[in-house]
Amino acid sequence: MKNVHLDSINTELWQSIGAIADNESLMKRLTQYAKKLVKEKNDSTLMTKEEFLAKIDRAEKQSGKRFDSVEELDKYIRSL
Repeated sequence: MKNVHLDSINTELWQSIGAIADNESLMKRLTQYAKKLVKEKNDSTLMTKEEFLAKIDRAEKQSGKRFDSVEELDKYIRSL
């Protein structure tokens, strides 16, 4: 069974593309933005603000952590 919500989004996207398809400038902007989204999707280091704050909360709950550099802190946070 297909995802009905995804089908609806696909339809809306293609209708929007059709509405600007004759405008080279807008199509270039759309293409650039789509490429940006693909990079974000493939970047495993990206996280939402909520995900980052949750990691900070988990780190604060652990006792006795001390870091000599920002790099060590970053490495620890990313490991959570």
